[in-house]
Amino acid sequence: MKPVILRTISIISLALVILLGAAWRAQALDAKAPYPTMAPLEQYLIADRDAEVTLARSAAPESVSRDAEVMVLAPHGYETAVKGKNGFVCMVERSWTAGIDFPEFWNPKLRGPICFNPAAARTYLPLTIKKTDLVLAGRSKAQMFEGLKAAFDSKELPALEPGAMSYMLSRQGYLNDTVGHWHPHLMFFIPQTDAQTWGANLPGSPLIADEQATDRLTIFMVTVAKWSDGTADSHDQH
Repeated sequence: MKPVILRTISIISLALVILLGAAWRAQALDAKAPYPTMAPLEQYLIADRDAEVTLARSAAPESVSRDAEVMVLAPHGYETAVKGKNGFVCMVERSWTAGIDFPEFWNPKLRGPICFNPAAARTYLPLTIKKTDLVLAGRSKAQMFEGLKAAFDSKELPALEPGAMSYMLSRQGYLNDTVGHWHPHLMFFIPQTDAQTWGANLPGSPLIADEQATDRLTIFMVTVAKWSDGTADSHDQH
């Protein structure tokens, strides 16, 4: 067998080992997670469409959300329930929009009301839509992230625009089993970067960063004092 052919076979074999290793790691994480597999789809849906619209709008101040487009989750994916006029889009995210290592990736109780500004609606929201479409098509977690990689590589998913951000100010949200609705906060979406160059996650810094390599971005979060209804946040919550 020629050396070139041998090298080609070795490269293919190595790639297969890496791919299988990633899949095995994802399966191992799932096996240890409190929600190891996807629950029946009905558990992720909100039966009352109007209630989901109201919950989505609670993510931002009424001055922002009243003219925003609102999307709701249907059995086939997100669809527009209310057409908007200001370029903002509000929706309720489900658990699978999180990173691959999130232990509650399949938690059917999770409800994350969020309102995207126009830049995020154009360039971050497509990522949420793509994740949801892959999940509802029956893809596993590992397969979903493989699909995302292909979508990024093919430029199907757009690059983030400068200024992409969102509001998460709903006290009716449920972000995970540990923190509940957590604190009202703003999120800023930045192409993947070193969080420490922003001073994030350092003692005394008000800036929190979540680096999501599989989504090829860094999310910076800043907590604020009030919920969207104007009531004060209680900072003794964790």
